[in-house]
Amino acid sequence: MRFGLLMPFWNPSRWPRPYPELYREHLHQIVHAEELGYDHIWLTEHHFDHDGWSPALLPLAAGIATRTQRIRIGTDILILPLHNALRVAEDAATVDILSNGRLDLGVGKGYRVKEFAGFGIAREHRDTLLEEGVEVIRRAWTEEHFSFAGQHYQLTDVSLSPRPVQQPHPPLWIGARGKKAVERAARLGCHLMGSGEVEQHRIYDQALQRYDRNPHDFSILQTRWVYLAESRERAWDEVEEYMSYFFTRTFSLLKEAGDLPSDRAMTPPPDAKALRNIDPTSPGGTPIVGTPEDCLRALEQYQHATRVTHLAMGMHMPGLAPDKVLHSMELFAREVMPHFHRSRG
Repeated sequence: MRFGLLMPFWNPSRWPRPYPELYREHLHQIVHAEELGYDHIWLTEHHFDHDGWSPALLPLAAGIATRTQRIRIGTDILILPLHNALRVAEDAATVDILSNGRLDLGVGKGYRVKEFAGFGIAREHRDTLLEEGVEVIRRAWTEEHFSFAGQHYQLTDVSLSPRPVQQPHPPLWIGARGKKAVERAARLGCHLMGSGEVEQHRIYDQALQRYDRNPHDFSILQTRWVYLAESRERAWDEVEEYMSYFFTRTFSLLKEAGDLPSDRAMTPPPDAKALRNIDPTSPGGTPIVGTPEDCLRALEQYQHATRVTHLAMGMHMPGLAPDKVLHSMELFAREVMPHFHRSRG
């Protein structure tokens, strides 16, 4: 399992900071994450968000590329229907060049109602925009010249220059939650950014096999909210307010979008006391809050129950003080990561 940090560059209005200060601090933490041995930085996109959730991933990725040497830089996810896919191919190729071949491009169809309304894009076109966009990006990266005629893109004699460093192209990932979306990732030959359910990973592997693809050639990324301290009580005391805030906001946005039956039937998120009682060893996407030993045990069980190859850890919760994030990062790198690196080696 490879370990990365999910960084939304949050700046909640409840705990505001000057944006230049916040961005400098996050870049400092990314450089430190590389020094600590983390494998990935994962960036995530939203728009018109009063919490400042980062709307411009490839400029951020370019900035990170110039400050780091080894750590890989991924998007989890870039909302492809909100972008011109050919321009994404160009910008992502530039990031791959600046990073000397360290980009992972993860895309998805998005879900938030306000975002599609703001850009004037019909939500019912998300699936076709995503599928056409992935084909445009892949062909732009791999073919000297190509043309494309689809529902949304009509391109003639396109030749991308400069090309990415990675060959045949940077890894392409698709974010998916429902069965149809998971099977799409397999059909298009993309790695999966999933939602943590064991059954979802089985659906993905079965679909890969139906399309004559070897599951061992494909990776699965999962986001888990992780926060570590010297005791479980201290960890929850430090992070409870910020995690409750995050879950309250996210649940309401998913319910508004209503993409899945479970979203439409969603009840209010658990309160702070209930969050503390969640078992971190559950194989789903539940938070892992506690000691390094708690985290080690949870990840061992998760690894045995799933085929997850990459973990995007959400330690940077909205409003959480930078010194607390750094302490959690360092505890994980010092006391959890070495165990998995030994087993990987």
